[in-house]
Amino acid sequence: MKKGLAIVLVVTLLVGICSVAFAAVTPYKSKLHEVLERGYLIVGTGSTNVPWHSINEKGEYEGFDIEMARILALGLFGDASKVQFVEQASDQRIPNTLADKVDITFQFMTINPTRAQQVAFSIPYYTEGIGLILKTGGKYKNYDELVAAVAAGQTVTIAILQNADATANVQRMVAGSKDDQYESQGLVYQAVDSGRADAGAVDLSSIKWLASKNPEKYTDSGFAFNPQNYGAAMNPYDQVWINYVNQVLLDCMTGATYPLYTAAYEKWFGETPTAPNIGMPSMFRAK
Repeated sequence: MKKGLAIVLVVTLLVGICSVAFAAVTPYKSKLHEVLERGYLIVGTGSTNVPWHSINEKGEYEGFDIEMARILALGLFGDASKVQFVEQASDQRIPNTLADKVDITFQFMTINPTRAQQVAFSIPYYTEGIGLILKTGGKYKNYDELVAAVAAGQTVTIAILQNADATANVQRMVAGSKDDQYESQGLVYQAVDSGRADAGAVDLSSIKWLASKNPEKYTDSGFAFNPQNYGAAMNPYDQVWINYVNQVLLDCMTGATYPLYTAAYEKWFGETPTAPNIGMPSMFRAK
């Protein structure tokens, strides 16, 4: 009886060990597998921020974030249209991603240490900055002229969105200039349009968009500072999915699918990004 019990215990133990070993080598079902089986990608984004995400007259989502999502869908399915966009407010980006309401969020999301404790970020697909927009045909043609005017004792006024760092940021841009603070970005543009301000401090991506679409109205001063990386947000507990997204983004910015990124960049920012290096990969080559 005791011998039989011992045999049963040994067999049970072996079965348990084998089960653990099998579980260790059997791939878990990643978000990557889930998306491929579903047949389309679910992307969280916004709809009110040109050139990042907006809705056109046809009721379709468009913008640079949207283009990046379509590049990912193309990699997954060979079809850039296989995307379902879920509109979300800025404060829903992290909750929706963690709750699995979306597969990934492309919504001009700045990478920072606090957010990185909650979600996994992709590699950056754009680096934002604060630039200075000028009125075409206005008093000053570029950044150097603004600086020279202040040095000559002239009053240079820069419109900026009202915030705790507004005055300090204006001084970092053009030391000795005067800041004129407004409650909304729209009012900053109006100040430049009317001539109340000589320049407006806004996101560089917005400047590139406006200057490329309305060159008769706006000019990029050629100055920007305060870099902030934008990345896609994902659930932090699925490394297979994170790795896949990063490979797609890396390739579209530095490899074989680079023409996709170039086309999107030219469309929304009016510039052609630097071509990838041949030979040593771009990210490892010293400038």
